[in-house]
Amino acid sequence: MVILVLRKAKPGLKGWVTRWLSEVAPGVYLGTVSSRVRDRLWARIGEEIAEGAAVLIYPAPTEQGYTIQTAGKTSCTFEDFEGLILAKRPESPRKSLQNLPS
Repeated sequence: MVILVLRKAKPGLKGWVTRWLSEVAPGVYLGTVSSRVRDRLWARIGEEIAEGAAVLIYPAPTEQGYTIQTAGKTSCTFEDFEGLILAKRPESPRKSLQNLPS
C-alpha cells in the first residue's frame, strides 16, 4: 500500500498520478503498486513538483513498518531517530520575556 500527498501540484501531474493511485481526498492518493512503479512515480513527482510539496509513505522493514519520503517545499522534515521516523518542524519565533511590556 502506498499513500501519496500532493500540495500545490500541477493538474497534469495530479492526473498522471491517478493512472496508478486513487484520489481518496483532495491531494491524497492511495493504492497498491510494485516497488518499481512506486520508484518511477516518485522520480517523476520529484522532477515536476516545482513550488509544491509531496510526501510518500510506503511499507518498509522498519520498527514502525513504513518509511517516508518528501519532495518540494514541505512544512516539516522527517528524520530517523534510533530507528523511529520523527517529524521535525522548524522552530517558531517565540516572544522573549524581556520584550514583553511591564
